[in-house]
Amino acid sequence: MALKQRIAVTLPAGATFAETAARVRWASEVGYSDAWFSDNSVAPDSLTQAAALGHVTKLLRIGCAVTPVFTRTPAVLAATAYTLSDILQGRFVLGLGASSETIVNGWNGIPLVKPLARVRDTAVMVRSMLTGTKTEFAMETIRSHNYRQPPAPYPVPIFIAALREKMIEMAAATGDGVILNLWPKRALPEMIRHVRIGAEAAGKDWTTVEVVNRHQVLVTNNKTAARELFRAQFAPYYATAAYNKFLTWAGYEHAAAEIRVGWASRDRNKTMSALTDEIVDEIAIIGDEDECRERVRWCAEMGVHTHIIAPIAGAQERDVQRTFEAFRPSTFTL
Repeated sequence: MALKQRIAVTLPAGATFAETAARVRWASEVGYSDAWFSDNSVAPDSLTQAAALGHVTKLLRIGCAVTPVFTRTPAVLAATAYTLSDILQGRFVLGLGASSETIVNGWNGIPLVKPLARVRDTAVMVRSMLTGTKTEFAMETIRSHNYRQPPAPYPVPIFIAALREKMIEMAAATGDGVILNLWPKRALPEMIRHVRIGAEAAGKDWTTVEVVNRHQVLVTNNKTAARELFRAQFAPYYATAAYNKFLTWAGYEHAAAEIRVGWASRDRNKTMSALTDEIVDEIAIIGDEDECRERVRWCAEMGVHTHIIAPIAGAQERDVQRTFEAFRPSTFTL
């Protein structure tokens, strides 16, 4: 049976829980199916807010894309997931990922070593812990002995964030879903192909592996301004090792090299200008309602199941709300 197509609002909605709760109430009222938090690495803490949302909505599925595996141990993640399973009554999805050296090493002072193995080991251990099984793990990157917690009251799907082929294949093999982010349009077919390879290598029906994507989207009449917002927000992402290599892998070697040079020389203009209009339009979804809906429909046809609508940071509030309105179920279906 084909997986359901789902539309999600992005969270948090602002610096306070009140702002996030207001967005979730609105999304629930107009028929959105999901709400997904972004990278759980800064305040406000996503997993804490996810628990509080149990008293705000009884309908929406709540996900986190993603929690870095280097900043929380498997036992801490399992204990947190247990509580969220209880509060949200089966509507919580745990998203795990390696994150980046900026967050892991720079902000937290933790070496980012063997990210693929660390993500895989964490996912395997957390899944086992959620069943109530006593731990006896000596994995490649982490270990745990004699930890046991009660079985989770409801299943907790574990989704894994991935960019390039090896991580995508591991995510599809190990996780219940794969989380994608910030890919150029030309890369999506190849990424979906590796979802299939990874799932089938693990003996799975690849069509049962849910693919989640955070769409950087803005419904606006001013494409030029929206592109500049995207550059300001995401040029630094593509300066990190993981995303820079990903941009190269996706076929933009020159842009990736220019970003590295600009970032190393602290030349903000050079770093941002490497993301040309062509590249921005390959990654972001910018335009009027019809243009943005058409692009998301294409993503669904290519294999994305859950579409997180994430208005580009810094956009005017009227464009943010216009973007969410464009994808409410009464006006948009997949």
